[in-house]
Amino acid sequence: MTELATAVEAINNTWILTVSFLIFFMHAGFAMLEAGQVRSKNVANQLTKNMLTWAVGVTVFFLIGTGFTSLVTGGGFAPAAGAGGYVSWFYGAVFAMTAATIVSGAVAGRAKLRAYVTYTFLLAAVIYPMVIAMTWSAPGAGLVEQITGTAFADFAGGTIVHGMGGVAGLTAAAILGPRMDRYAEDGSLNVIPGHSMTFAVLGTLMLCFGWYGFNVGTAGAFDLGTGANSLSLIVMTTTIAMATGAIGAAGVAYLKAGKVDTLYTANGMLAGLAGITAIPNTTSWWGAIVVGLIAGAQLPIVFEFVSEKLKIDDVCAVFPVHGSAGILGTLMMPFVAVPGAVDSVANQFIAQLVGVVIICGWTLTATAIIWYAFKAMGEARVTPDHEQDGLDIAEHGVETYPEFGGDRVATDGFGPTDDDEIRTDGGSDDHEIRTDGGEDPDLKMVFSVVRPEKLGDVKKALAEVGAPSLTVTNVSGRGSQPAKKGSWRGEEYTVDLHQKVKIECVVADVDAEEVATAIKEAANTGEPGDGKIFVLDVEDAIQIRTGKEGTEAV
Repeated sequence: MTELATAVEAINNTWILTVSFLIFFMHAGFAMLEAGQVRSKNVANQLTKNMLTWAVGVTVFFLIGTGFTSLVTGGGFAPAAGAGGYVSWFYGAVFAMTAATIVSGAVAGRAKLRAYVTYTFLLAAVIYPMVIAMTWSAPGAGLVEQITGTAFADFAGGTIVHGMGGVAGLTAAAILGPRMDRYAEDGSLNVIPGHSMTFAVLGTLMLCFGWYGFNVGTAGAFDLGTGANSLSLIVMTTTIAMATGAIGAAGVAYLKAGKVDTLYTANGMLAGLAGITAIPNTTSWWGAIVVGLIAGAQLPIVFEFVSEKLKIDDVCAVFPVHGSAGILGTLMMPFVAVPGAVDSVANQFIAQLVGVVIICGWTLTATAIIWYAFKAMGEARVTPDHEQDGLDIAEHGVETYPEFGGDRVATDGFGPTDDDEIRTDGGSDDHEIRTDGGEDPDLKMVFSVVRPEKLGDVKKALAEVGAPSLTVTNVSGRGSQPAKKGSWRGEEYTVDLHQKVKIECVVADVDAEEVATAIKEAANTGEPGDGKIFVLDVEDAIQIRTGKEGTEAV
């Protein structure tokens, strides 16, 4: 019997560690999801916040947070540090850090790093530990059961983790105020698209994968039945709610705008998961469909209400994705439960409602006090100049995409001084600036800006006239081509910079006019936006390998 008990404990610990690793992997998903939804100038800042959320939060939860929970529940201040049995602590820590990292998406683009890290410290030390002290970690009946006589049901953190994180993020975002230029002077909404839909969708799928650790992992390794609290039921409800969440969000977005919005579809998957997280162990198959559809459908509606009516700039939509979705799923528990899971629908709903009010009320109050204190001290928000420049440079001194950055003024004493005149021709005062390249140069550059889909035709045409050497660059610009309408999470904006390709061709023994004519004929569609062709004189050319110059180099 002793050997059997040891084996069971080992298997259970392995299970808990495995699902904890899955939940930890969600931080990679959060990082990608949030990085994709912010502007390129704020990507490194968002990634840093995600890493520091884990680094600071998990340490504080280990040294202080667990001790605070123990203190509140009557066990004295007894933190996990030094206590041994760290598997259960680690399992609790990954849940705590998920709640903490949700906040970073709401305050993206304008919160000071030190303010955010300080808030993370306090969330891991006091705010989240208080929530679990009233629920999961209560030594006997939880606070809700003491008040209502019925236990509050939140299996894997629909409200305790996701609802709490969503409310905290919304509160912090409201106090910080919107990003610069998010709203016009008349209060109308300006769309600020994120920089990478690819990152956002990749992060979504990472989160979906890790979420199985949240829901299925909570069930335990040996719970293999088909009734309530079983692995079989939980994996089904989690998967179906995820799927129908995407359907609900995509459907409402289509009804609102006539298009299936990619980001709403991705966010809808997460909203469906947040909606089912409190109740995957008690929900029927049809209930999972209902919860997922409602959680997804409310997403565009709630996001629009928060953005347009409340004027709160929730950058990554953390409240409709995690907050309102998690809360709705928690409240729906008695109405979608499998037979026998609930004794009284009315009593259970009251318990769910009281639990939601307590958790959200505590989170809102504590978060508001902290962020208002930051604001009063002038420590909540970065300066307008820093926000304009981007937090990557202002807070970290780096650029996520340095190859796209502008020229930097040297600060090491070797750069330009006040006595240096900025020149565009590379010459000195003795050189006359010319626009014709001099007298009868032998080299010509023909460069054109054309539609990307015409590149193949242009290459073929250049080869036929004997000018096969060329350089191609992806560019964007505007001219006579009319602007188009774009959409970012259902919000329309004007796209006036169109994707083009720039083709550069230097010729010596081929007539430049013939090259230009070939490009013109190959790239012409007869519609605005076909582009332009420029013929320029080239002063000199040098072949790197051989050192040949002038026409010989070409």
